[in-house]
Amino acid sequence: MSKAFSHPLPNVIAMSKSLSVKTAARNTRFSLRARGDLAAIEAALGLALPVKIGTCARTDGLEVLCLGPDEWLVLTSDAVGAEVSAKLAGVYGKVPHSLTEITAREITFTIKGQQAAELMTIGCPRDIDAIPVGEARRTVFDGATVVLWKDAEDTFRIDVWNSFAPFLAQTLQTGATELALEAV
Repeated sequence: MSKAFSHPLPNVIAMSKSLSVKTAARNTRFSLRARGDLAAIEAALGLALPVKIGTCARTDGLEVLCLGPDEWLVLTSDAVGAEVSAKLAGVYGKVPHSLTEITAREITFTIKGQQAAELMTIGCPRDIDAIPVGEARRTVFDGATVVLWKDAEDTFRIDVWNSFAPFLAQTLQTGATELALEAV
């Protein structure tokens, strides 16, 4: 497992009556790469791996996002992370794969509120409304590579590499401030 770390960002990045931007609690993350018959991996995880890029599968304590034809992002709690790693190590002989823990690589921001989708449009070239609820996309936000999750019509998560997190926090804070001033 990666060594736990604390990041230098405050929990609340921006707050108004119609928008909140916060850093999310840390979770365990894995990059999973595999090809071929994935039945043994799916049995070990207890869910069918999503095969359409951008779609997610969820079960108790586990969230899996398809990032590519042979690439998934696996999110879970620290308590379940070691179990996931052990279970997948147990099926390696049946299905060779790569499971790399990337927990310390990224920070997640949560964006909630009536203006959340509008805030996403300040830095993301994607059509935010076209992303279905419950899906995610690898994209860019003002030049930084991110994974953008649409958890609800008014709730998003953005995963960004630690080195870009202060920049993204400042960008989101500036955008949230501008939106709050427009609403006055």
